[in-house]
Amino acid sequence: MNQKIKSALFFISTCAISTVATAHIGLDNHEHTGFLIGFLHPIGGLDHLAAMVAVGLWSALTARRAGPELLWGPLCFASMLLAGALIGLQGITITAVEPMIAASLLVTGLLVIGRLRVSGIAAALIVGLFAVFHGLAHGYELASSPSAFQTLAGMLTATLMLHATGLALGWALRSTSVWVPRIAGAAVALSGGVMLLQLA
Repeated sequence: MNQKIKSALFFISTCAISTVATAHIGLDNHEHTGFLIGFLHPIGGLDHLAAMVAVGLWSALTARRAGPELLWGPLCFASMLLAGALIGLQGITITAVEPMIAASLLVTGLLVIGRLRVSGIAAALIVGLFAVFHGLAHGYELASSPSAFQTLAGMLTATLMLHATGLALGWALRSTSVWVPRIAGAAVALSGGVMLLQLA
């Protein structure tokens, strides 16, 4: 295994370790919000980080060629995360937020393992559903923050960067390695399963 593949495996596996971590810590103190805090939040919350990288990874692994097909999943995830956050800011209560976030890891991990190829619209619907719940979690935390929109702008920027990281890794590995993405997908899926068990 060459050094490039080893480095990619290490990075993806690190992103996937989210068995006990949660990305919903640190925003309750609204004195510490703003663009930078929002930007760092998904990166420090490993469940969000793993899901976002996995979406990009899956999109790159299953795209038939470079182009718009690569972007259906990532752009829909980012858009629906923002929509979910805006719903959460309004205080609209939707149940099962944490279980759905855990389920998003399980499902996206399995999609990466299987390299399941679906249409762009189907990919958008799959990841978009889960993204709403990721956004809701953020929106609930920021509901009374005076800098909620600046914080969300930071989160959205980080989300797009994490998707781009997943896309780049997936594109680099799609023709050079079969097992590295599968191992990463298995780690993401396992972490989602463990989180579901913890929430049961």
